[in-house]
This record gives sequence, structure tokens and C-alpha cells, in this order.
Amino acid sequence: MMLNQFFNGAATISLLVIAWFFLRFWKRTRDRLFLYFSAAFTILMTERIVRAVMVVDNEWAPYVYLMRLAAFVTIIAAVVDKNRRS
Repeated sequence: MMLNQFFNGAATISLLVIAWFFLRFWKRTRDRLFLYFSAAFTILMTERIVRAVMVVDNEWAPYVYLMRLAAFVTIIAAVVDKNRRS
């Protein structure tokens, strides 16, 4: 149990660092792709926090995983947006 919390915390911090990384590139280049990626990793970080804090039983699990779906849809939208602008 304690090791699971440790890994959830490590994953959360890693996702935060990745989101900051893309946000820094967005500030430098003003390319929306980086902003979308930063938002997606922030959503994934929030999903990890919710899963760590809440007891996600069978009833609430689909709602938590909708956050993950939103992050992946954001990444797909970023790629589509980048390809349409090029």
C-alpha cells in the first residue's frame, strides 16, 4: 500500500514536470502544439491525484477514466491542429 502511494506520487510529479516542460516551450515558441501537450499532461496529473486520493471503486471508475480519455483527445487534437496549420 505504501509503495503504491509512492509510485502514484512519483508519477504525479513526473507528469507535472512534463507539463512544465511543454509550457516552457510554448512560452518560447508560441506554438499551440506545446500548449495542448501541457494541458494534456496536466489532465493526466489531475487524474492520478484523483485516483490516489479517492477510493475508486467500480461505480466511479468510468468517470475517473474519462479524464484520461480527455487527455488523449487533447493530444489527438494537438496533432490534428498542427498538421492542418502546416
